Amino acid sequence: MHDTFHFETRGVPSVFVASEEFARAADVQARALGMPDVRHVYVAHPIQDASDDEMRAKAEKAYNEIVVALLN
Repeated sequence: MHDTFHFETRGVPSVFVASEEFARAADVQARALGMPDVRHVYVAHPIQDASDDEMRAKAEKAYNEIVVALLN
């Protein structure tokens, strides 16, 4: 979230990506940083124990959503 804040405040379009488990915490953090409408994409939880193939699948599934978020 802080990286997204850093880039956005400098005019660099960014998208916050996290697992859906942290959606509520991310919303609280975004509001605290003054960015309640920050662009974000949530991927299926868990991340930590996912294999490389599972992570590739998560990334492929999220790719189009990330691109759309960047363009809006």
